[in-house]
This record gives sequence, structure tokens and C-alpha cells, in this order.
Amino acid sequence: MLWTGRDIAAATGGRLSGDFSANGVTFDSREVVGGELFIAMRGAAADGHEFVPQAAARGASGFISEHDLPQPHVRVADSMAALEALGRAARARSSATIIGITGSVGKTGSKEALRMALERVAPDRTHWSVKSYNNHTGVPLSLSRMPADSRFGVFEMGMNHRGELAALTAMVRPHIAAISWVASAHIEHFDSEAAIAEAKAEIFAGVESGGTAIWPMDNIHAPTLKAAADAHRLRSLSFGWAADADVRVLCADIGADGTDLVADVAGETIACRIGMAGRHWVGNALMVLAAAKAAGGDLAEAGLALAELSGLPGRGARFRMPLDGGEAMVIDESYNANPLSMAAALAVLHATPARRRIAVLGAMRELGGGSAALHAGLADPIRSAGVSEIALVGEEMQALKLDRATHLPDWQSALVWARSMVRDGDVLLVKGSNSVGLGRLVDALKETRP
Repeated sequence: MLWTGRDIAAATGGRLSGDFSANGVTFDSREVVGGELFIAMRGAAADGHEFVPQAAARGASGFISEHDLPQPHVRVADSMAALEALGRAARARSSATIIGITGSVGKTGSKEALRMALERVAPDRTHWSVKSYNNHTGVPLSLSRMPADSRFGVFEMGMNHRGELAALTAMVRPHIAAISWVASAHIEHFDSEAAIAEAKAEIFAGVESGGTAIWPMDNIHAPTLKAAADAHRLRSLSFGWAADADVRVLCADIGADGTDLVADVAGETIACRIGMAGRHWVGNALMVLAAAKAAGGDLAEAGLALAELSGLPGRGARFRMPLDGGEAMVIDESYNANPLSMAAALAVLHATPARRRIAVLGAMRELGGGSAALHAGLADPIRSAGVSEIALVGEEMQALKLDRATHLPDWQSALVWARSMVRDGDVLLVKGSNSVGLGRLVDALKETRP
């Protein structure tokens, strides 16, 4: 049992129609499989109250609603405020060590790696935010799902405006807060990359007294991040390649499918394998090791978890696409894109053995007035990756001038192009901002039959 109706009413200040118990929490009726609390929330596209009958039919055990219902429910004035209150109540009743992770790139993969590391220590008492539930609705939902007896809680937190992380970290109240990297993602909403660094550093504001701040020493904005950690009187753990980082590389052999790493983790030496390819994953791994140590985890177990990593859908997953007379490999980076992550993915493509290297690259969104220059700046990483054939999807990509590049308007036309282009032994990289829709292209390629 995760919640009783009485607990929910007490947490939200709502009126209980009749007691019930719930073993899960959701505001999406499609996620109901039986026994969940369904929160009927009003959104921009739909009103969750309209889906109460579907949730009830699928087995929801109770509801939070702004209206009276025939089913057991807690009536509240504002369902969104009730979700936030339930998240805060879950945090208040927990004695778990809480870790919050943010960053312009790498936060979801790092969150998954850290939860795998902590699960090896507490397999039935590690809780984490699923998917990329990192915004003003995803974070309180993830908190509300945390069992009271959890030993560890790992929460991803995102932002694209100043003040968002301050609000989220005040809700999560982490004991450890980690920033993977600061780059120009979402710069459309900021005056400069320096302003993004300041907004990312907001995560340190809500860290519990005596807690730990983890930040990348190799980043140009490291002084800003360190100053924020110091201002909140947190224990500071820097990570990176720099010789004076608290968690640093001693040796790294970066290969086509992963890296053999030897690292100094605040005075403790560990040798491990990183199952994900690319230099950028060395930094992610260092952050994970730093967080695992700060949380009281086992570094040896964390190293084993890093070795077991495989790509998440949309974030580096690989699969074989069968073709007449052979097969090709697809690298799925379709979930998101900014200039830094584009360059990292192209470097991974270059390191991957292939007959030909082919790419479908989608537009990078939320780059503001510098969008054209940032898209044009992808030319050098593309040439360095040795890309033989390339399709560029979306209007923003018109700023990128390349010989033999094919400009396409949407993912459907890119799918036709990819199917006609890829041959046996090729490697195809698919990457772009999620709104471009290249994830649907990847799904279609997975269904390819020779």
C-alpha cells in the first residue's frame, strides 16, 4: 500500500468521500492497471475529469477530483495543487537519501546509471523518476510514487526558465544535488549561457543542510556552480578530467562501444567499464560515481552498474535493421538535441566501425536568435565524423550548408530517404529535438523487414 484515502486527504486538505488504498499514482488513465490513485487534472489539451470512467473501468482504486464522483475520492479545489501537496507529503514522510540531478545534457542517462548503482545496494528500496518526468508535473508525480520505506530516491529535474529549478528543488529537498553539464540548451529563454548556468545552480538552493553539491570542473561555468555551492554551505565535489577535480580521470581508454576507466573518487581508486560509447559518458560516469559515494553506496557496485549500461530509447540505444542481403546498425538519439549533444553523438558515430556512416539530423529547437549560427556550426562535427550521406530535417536546418546534404521537411520524408539509402554494413545515426518527431522514424525502422 502506497497511500490510504485518509493519508491523501490529510496531505491535500481535501474531503474524503470514503476510505480506500492505492498502490500507485497516475494522472494518465492509460497507465492504470489496477489499484492506482487517479488524479483528474485539467490540462491545456484535455481535462482529466473526462477520463475518470476509463480509469475506473481499468481498476483505479481511488481518485483526486475537483468534483464529486460516484467512486471513492478525495475532493480538492485544485488537482495540480493537490499533486504538489502529495509529493511534498511523500518527501516529508521519507527517511531516504535523496539525490537530485539536472544538466543541459546527460541528466536522464546519468539518473538511470545512478539508480542502477544504488539498486545493487538496495534492490527493493531504491526509487527513481521514470522516463523524463522532470518538470512541474513530473517531479511531484515521481515524489508521490516514492514508497515510505525507500532507502534511496533519485530524481531528475529539468528547466527551461529561470526559477523552475528553485521551485522543484524546494519540493524534492535533496541531500545531494548534481549538475551533469551546462550548455546552450533552451537558450531561447535566456540572455546568455552564463544565465543558464545560474539557473542550473538553483538546484543547490534546496539541498538539505550539510548536503553535497556535485558539479563539472571542466565546464566553463564551473566558477559559477562552485560559488553557488559555497553560498549554500554545501560540501562540494567537483568531477572531470582536471587534475585537481575531487573525482577525476586517472586513465580512460575510449573505444567504439564503451570506455575502460580508472578514476580517483575523492581518494578512492576504482577501475570499471562504461557500457556507453563516447567521451561525454566519461563525465557522466564520474558524476555517477561521485553521487554514489556521497549517498553511501558501494563504488564497486556502481562500477558494475556502469558496465551494464545500454542505451535508452532515444538516448543512444542501438539496434540492427535487417536488409536484403544483410543488416545495418541504427543509433537512436532521437529524443533531444542541442549543439553539444549533436557533436557528441557525431563523435560516437565516427568511432563506430561501418562500411558507411549515414545520418538523419533534425532541427535543434529553443536556440533563440542564435539558432541559424548554431545549426550552421554543425558542419565541422559532421565532416569530422566522416558522414557519407546525410538528411537534414526541419526548417532550421536550412542554415546548415553541406555538399550532398538532402533537406527534408518532416520525419515521414526522412523515413523514405533512410530506407532508400541504407545498405548492408552501414551505421545510421538519428538525432534531433523531440518535437521534430524522429522517434517515430526510429519506431518505423524497427519494424523494417528485409
